[in-house]
Amino acid sequence: MEIVICGSMTAAKEMVAIEKTLREHGHNPVLPEFAHEYATMETLDGVHAESAKNKIKHDLIRKHYEKIKKSDAILVVNIERKGILGYIGGNSFLEMGFAHVLNKSVYVLHDIPEVSYHDEIIAMNPIVLHGDVLIIA
Repeated sequence: MEIVICGSMTAAKEMVAIEKTLREHGHNPVLPEFAHEYATMETLDGVHAESAKNKIKHDLIRKHYEKIKKSDAILVVNIERKGILGYIGGNSFLEMGFAHVLNKSVYVLHDIPEVSYHDEIIAMNPIVLHGDVLIIA
């Protein structure tokens, strides 16, 4: 199964580890551009400023949409962030919407967070993996 991995670039290390696990189990995972580079950063201090610049310069939102169109599913790596368990930020929420509209399966690594757009996330009927990517068929 081709699975596009989504999430905050602050979760790049987790994304790279999940990519390896999925590949070892016969899937074709697709990471966001620059995920490998961000995963090697010592600190996450510059991730957001650099990430925004890259999104504009390299048209990353449209490129990730094209990857989602060609995939079977997306996996949102929703780690704890900003004091919120299972945080799903703006970009990941957007990507979930893309996948939902395209009738792709939507997986989330951890429980759905208590955020203002919780109902919209629930309406997309994501499959919660409770931290176990091997649940993906």
